[in-house]
Amino acid sequence: MNTSDLAAKIVKQDRRALSRAITLVESSRADHRAQASELLDQLKGKGKQAIRIGLSGTPGVGKSTFIESFGTMLTGQGFRVAVLAVDPSSARSGGSILGDKTRMDRLSRDPNAFIRPSPSQSHLGGVARRTREAIELCEAAGFDVVLIETVGVGQSETVVAEMSDLFILLMAPAGGDELQGVKRGIMEMADMILVNKADGDLKSTAIRTCADYSGALRLLRKRPQDPEGFPKAVTVSALEEQGLKDAWDEMTKLTNWRRDQGHFDSRRAEQQRYWFEEEVRQALLARLEQGAAKQQLAKLGDQVAGGGLSASKAAAEMLATLRSNDDRSN
Repeated sequence: MNTSDLAAKIVKQDRRALSRAITLVESSRADHRAQASELLDQLKGKGKQAIRIGLSGTPGVGKSTFIESFGTMLTGQGFRVAVLAVDPSSARSGGSILGDKTRMDRLSRDPNAFIRPSPSQSHLGGVARRTREAIELCEAAGFDVVLIETVGVGQSETVVAEMSDLFILLMAPAGGDELQGVKRGIMEMADMILVNKADGDLKSTAIRTCADYSGALRLLRKRPQDPEGFPKAVTVSALEEQGLKDAWDEMTKLTNWRRDQGHFDSRRAEQQRYWFEEEVRQALLARLEQGAAKQQLAKLGDQVAGGGLSASKAAAEMLATLRSNDDRSN
């Protein structure tokens, strides 16, 4: 199927075509990359501007349960929901989203939902760049909300924040030690903190934890892209499906405010610039893994390891080699 036919099917909300397109953009083959670029160009401006929600949380916090309950609530309101993942795990471990998909049986069978795990056979940056393109495909296919799930709390959140409109941190009820373990950077990136498992014996603990996080958020400097009262922490129960509508109302309130203030579009523009620069960086790094550059890099690396050459001087020689190659090619 050529890219024009594939693009037409995606716009008509053909789920199989969407899956094929995501497989295409995830491929690292040169011919597939060219086709993916052509496809994305053909789809630019098509579909709708979805709300992109980055979702993270520590293992065991109940991300898959939350996504299923939250996604089902949204589809029940008439929204079309896509679930993607940034998976930094190794190819052998397979990553958590593959397990999540088997646990999200109800949502995976929902005709208004689409669940797609990102490949784990690449490094985090590669997966994230392709996930960004998968988001654009989902928007072209007419999805209203795109949930981007991350695994754990760490490097992946920095990347996901550059492809989402809202960054949501899902936390479990806990004491002060847990609060101290959350890095300030993650707290500063979060637009909302959802304290999950606010049910049963943990309900009172969840309420106290939510108050602790609210206090911590108030200590952070107010950001210009936030209205009064944000960022904020609220309690939810994915298991009992309590508080989900209130959380969604807060998300839409924040999104609408940012649209009205012009922050939404300016943030999207900043993200586009970020990914342009990231693509250039990755292309330059890829040059070091090819042909003569790869051999020279290995040679200089051996000299540095053997103590015959300093790292800084070797780096200068490597850069001189690359400049020389560029001059000869021109």
